Amino acid sequence: MSHRARLALYRFGAAVIEAVPERLSLVVARRVALLAGRRGSTRYENVRRNVAHALAAPAGSPPLPDELLASFVRRGLGSYAQYWVEGAKLTGLSLDEINGRFTICEGLEHLVAARALGRGVVIALPHVGSWEWGGAHLDSLDLAMTAVAEALEPPELFEWFSAKRAAVGISIVPLTNQVGATLSALLREGAVVGLLCDRDLSGTGVEVTFFGERVTMPAGPATLALRTGATLVAAACYSGPGRDHFAVITPPIATERLGRLREDVVRVTQAVTQEIEGLIRRAPEQWHVLEDRFARG
Repeated sequence: MSHRARLALYRFGAAVIEAVPERLSLVVARRVALLAGRRGSTRYENVRRNVAHALAAPAGSPPLPDELLASFVRRGLGSYAQYWVEGAKLTGLSLDEINGRFTICEGLEHLVAARALGRGVVIALPHVGSWEWGGAHLDSLDLAMTAVAEALEPPELFEWFSAKRAAVGISIVPLTNQVGATLSALLREGAVVGLLCDRDLSGTGVEVTFFGERVTMPAGPATLALRTGATLVAAACYSGPGRDHFAVITPPIATERLGRLREDVVRVTQAVTQEIEGLIRRAPEQWHVLEDRFARG
């Protein structure tokens, strides 16, 4: 597909979703997701393996029933479809509508306290629920969030996605070699920076234990907090009940320097990972990672 065609397809799809009533969009999107992730497909098996890790019982317990896992996979695929529909609809909603569909922000006091200290805040985010809804709600509370996104081709597509998120109060910084310096400067000015960190897309993360497996996780949240003194928390914004949303923000994660920077980054990243595990376990079917997160090699 050419770059021009790709851009046109995204714009057309978003326009259709925005124009069609939300309930109808959700029904169609969920059916498409279930067809694309039908039982036995690679996508289905990937989600099943991820959910199985998140739901794993203590060692020695009986294995989870296959039908229970299958139910979580179906709900997970439907949740992923809902994420895209609600994201496309978000820019067309008024601030009152957004806040009216936001039931609670558990742990909001941690962000407020961090801002009162005059330092920035790093929010470590898993791909759970809809972080864009969370960002939109924070903007209404004068806690506007800056996030990082991979550069897309063509550049016009990246600009289009960035403009969509800017419309709901989320500033986007492109993932370049200068992103660390850019975010550090923003944090020193007291900014709120949200970083999706449950997938190591660059392959340069640090090794930690995640749901009982050794994997690599992005070191960005820990590194930024250790270098700038910003408060570090983890958070997730969940879909439900019904058409509503709610967020959970953890207490601050300890970021005191105890040794060499590399060792501290690994230690703090492991602490972040443990908080991310807890957030995912609250709603494993809303963990929107469609590749096998625990694959070796």
